[in-house]
Amino acid sequence: MKKIIPSLLALSLAAAFSLHAATPKDTLVIAQSTDDADSFDPAKGFELTTMQAFTNIYQRLVQSDPQNPVDLKPTLATSWRAGSDNRSLIFELRKDAKFASGNPLRPEDVIFSLGRVVKLNLDPSFILTQLGWNKDNVDTFMKKVDDNHVQIGWSADLSPTFVLSLLSAPVSSILDEKTVMAHEQKGDLGNQWLTTHSAGSGPYQIRKVVLHEVVLLSANPTSPGGAPKLKNILIKNVPEPAARRLLLEQGDADIARNLGADQIAALKGKAGVKTEAIPMASLYYMQFNVDANPVLKNPALWEASRYLFDYKGIANDLLKGQFDVHQTFLPKGFLGALDETPYQYDPEKAKAILKQAGLENVHFTLSTSNQPPYLDIAQALQASFAKGGVKVDLIPGLSSEISANVKSHKYQAHLNAWGADYFDPNTNASTFAYNPENGNTTLAWRSNWHTPELNKQVLAATAESDSKKRVEMYQNLQREILKSSPYVIGLQARNLIALRDNLQGYVQGINPDMVYYAQVTK
Repeated sequence: MKKIIPSLLALSLAAAFSLHAATPKDTLVIAQSTDDADSFDPAKGFELTTMQAFTNIYQRLVQSDPQNPVDLKPTLATSWRAGSDNRSLIFELRKDAKFASGNPLRPEDVIFSLGRVVKLNLDPSFILTQLGWNKDNVDTFMKKVDDNHVQIGWSADLSPTFVLSLLSAPVSSILDEKTVMAHEQKGDLGNQWLTTHSAGSGPYQIRKVVLHEVVLLSANPTSPGGAPKLKNILIKNVPEPAARRLLLEQGDADIARNLGADQIAALKGKAGVKTEAIPMASLYYMQFNVDANPVLKNPALWEASRYLFDYKGIANDLLKGQFDVHQTFLPKGFLGALDETPYQYDPEKAKAILKQAGLENVHFTLSTSNQPPYLDIAQALQASFAKGGVKVDLIPGLSSEISANVKSHKYQAHLNAWGADYFDPNTNASTFAYNPENGNTTLAWRSNWHTPELNKQVLAATAESDSKKRVEMYQNLQREILKSSPYVIGLQARNLIALRDNLQGYVQGINPDMVYYAQVTK
């Protein structure tokens, strides 16, 4: 059955998307694909569309400074201090803070919001279970100190610095308990209702969501951070990049997201349009399954592969503007990220490395998604490796099927992308360098690469409170992985977007949640 959109929403859509219609002065109109959206509950939503919305409809105790993301700023908290046990933080809450419902912020809301994430145990919950929390013990780690203070504790060997990073993630958004629980169904802690509704204190609130069609946000004038400049945000699902470009060019959209290099090239020089290429925390890499055969376990092959990856050819010629060359596991923009690129395409050097190691007629299969840009990159690698005497057979397929095979260790080599789950260097360190012996789902585990010494370094970095020492530890880890590991990290993605040139105040950062609408004017 065709969904019927309420008349008010239909009018907004008509005004925003009729042919050559100027977008409403009080409404920011965005054209992007929203097919990934599953739920706007921060305890569940973990897709690009929902993550981009969370910072605008919810707030956390602390959040990244939009202009300097590595700097955490108090948001719903005004200050905090570490407990004497170094296993707790005491937050002072903003006395004037209210949710969009008008309900005041209470310590009970903080305890409820963080606890429900663990109790629901949905996809993003692992971010908070790192604290040693589970559904049975989470309530024992948090307590109301008084009407204006809340204490949050943990059992894992983690520094307060790292815990603050976890509490700044979208999953740690603070919800209005009274509003959420008024819509609870069969003990779901409001999860079903929050799929298409909001209960936050951010500059906007959900007015209407039709999944995979449209998201309409309206201003929350009582937001603790201040009222937003525009009254409405209208996000329209436009699956095709070419259609998004056309809407922007005609003036029927203010922002077009996730465009391709061809669309950006077509827009350059167009009157009324400006384009941007924003670095994303998404790294494209190739990994080997070291247990697939002895050749793939040989560090000489890993080293040679670093000289057979045509970094600049792919980034600059094949996929113009969509990538930067990047060879370390922390994306540029993260605390401690290294911008060292010691390897370049050199097939003759790769041949010499393989010959010295006694590796002849090297041949392996490379699995990847059959969608661009993965297959495009894989085909380029097939050609560049061939010039170094290495035969690569491609196995393209559905992303879900390829991913299942990798997780089951049924592959030889794999090309994929990895996006950061939260804004802290541990998110990637624990992925590329960590493989506990009791099993895990990290990339190291998927490569069957055992890393006992690196494991110790990863854990030590999460327990370190001194920021400078933490940076040194992550830089050392990056250099070790760069020098010898079963990965070839080659590219950092850029998000290609275009905007009408009358827009001011739009900010978008490296992580998916770092999209800020509150200060936008037109």
